[in-house]
Amino acid sequence: MNWHDILTAMLPEHILLAGMLLLLGREIASRRERGGYLIAVAAVVAATLAAVWLAASGYVSAPFPGHYSVGPTTSLPKAVLLALTLPVLLISRDDFEESRYYVLVLSSLYGACLLVSSDSFATLFLGIELMSLPVYVLVLLGFLRPESTEAALKYLVLGGVATATLLMGVSLLYGWGGSLGMALFSSALGSQDSLAVGGAALILAALFLKAAVVPLHAWAPDAYEGASVPVTAYMATVIKAGVLLAALRLFGTASVLRPMTDLLAVLPLVSMVWGNLAAIRQTSFRRMIAYSSIAHAGYLFYAFLGAGAGRYQAIVFYLVAYGLMNLLAFAALPRGADDSTQDRLDAFKGLYQRKPFAAVMIAIAMLSLAGLPPLPGFIAKFLVFRNVVAAGYTTYAVLGLVASYLGIYFSLRVIQYMFMGATDPAAAHGRPRRFAFVTSVLCLVPAVLLALFPGWLLDRL
Repeated sequence: MNWHDILTAMLPEHILLAGMLLLLGREIASRRERGGYLIAVAAVVAATLAAVWLAASGYVSAPFPGHYSVGPTTSLPKAVLLALTLPVLLISRDDFEESRYYVLVLSSLYGACLLVSSDSFATLFLGIELMSLPVYVLVLLGFLRPESTEAALKYLVLGGVATATLLMGVSLLYGWGGSLGMALFSSALGSQDSLAVGGAALILAALFLKAAVVPLHAWAPDAYEGASVPVTAYMATVIKAGVLLAALRLFGTASVLRPMTDLLAVLPLVSMVWGNLAAIRQTSFRRMIAYSSIAHAGYLFYAFLGAGAGRYQAIVFYLVAYGLMNLLAFAALPRGADDSTQDRLDAFKGLYQRKPFAAVMIAIAMLSLAGLPPLPGFIAKFLVFRNVVAAGYTTYAVLGLVASYLGIYFSLRVIQYMFMGATDPAAAHGRPRRFAFVTSVLCLVPAVLLALFPGWLLDRL
């Protein structure tokens, strides 16, 4: 065992682990439960830089052959996951002072990074569980409303169902191919054997549940609404990105054949339609974002219909654009949005008159999530549908494009409330979050650069 390769290849994960140990050691030594914010931020920044360095240097290694490997195609997505977590930590400063919160975030992030480099189902399972288990606690940790307990329980139960489904699928594939290597999933996609197809379908169903794809989406609206704003932002961006990157690792560059094609086309299409239609009916901002995320999960899984090379570009670019715009919206939310009264869309009426910066940032985020040009959300959706058309699924691409137009309505409704609605006397008048401006800039500047120079990122994917 080459310890140098292990230390180098897993440098981002080791930095996160060191951050967790420092936080726990600090709490034990000083007996102070509060603080640790700077340690968590420093750990995430250092891990991001380490992942960027590994990607830029073209470092390739397999310290645990058959289970864990790194290369440019894993280090860059890992850097994306880590970078998206930094704004989450910045907006957490006003909501959480306990060290345990930051330990849970870092441990969940460790699991997400492990997912991206997985080569076997054993490592995949370990990564998913390490990523998911802390989030069940994070949903409950804020406990700002009675619904938090119900949301955490529902998320826990359905998360357990996803785990059981994944393990059942893995066991079927192991019985078919006699291996735990994730390459077996790619082989099963082109097989006509019922055991292989059944195993692949169950694994895909587990990923659908984790990503909240219809009809396995019931946990998302309650969990998003019941959690605090930073935790909701983390689930909507980093957790969803981790699941999609795990799926990308599973599919690789393999072509998808029937009957898996129908599963990958129909359920994501239903998610687009249902997610956007349900979002229109919501009176809570975060429930609306939850249903919007269900629709976006449909767009992301749609990309798997296309060829391998274009699939990787479309998904990673989409995750970057979608994550930045979601985080921008959450960072700009005025304090008090955790309260059930202030989470109402009616509380957004006249926001531009009260807090013009917040209103403009949320408007930009909503327009990008709706996929309107020239914002990065438009380019992301264009890449997905271009990939689907290039694969020969023109009908599915057209249906998906029509479904995406449904998302424009609720985005414009939020903007109409903020800029044209009369101020609601019950609306929150609290101060913005402590790092709202810094976090918004950290999200907005890369998004603008992404919209102006998309080729810069695409050339590196």
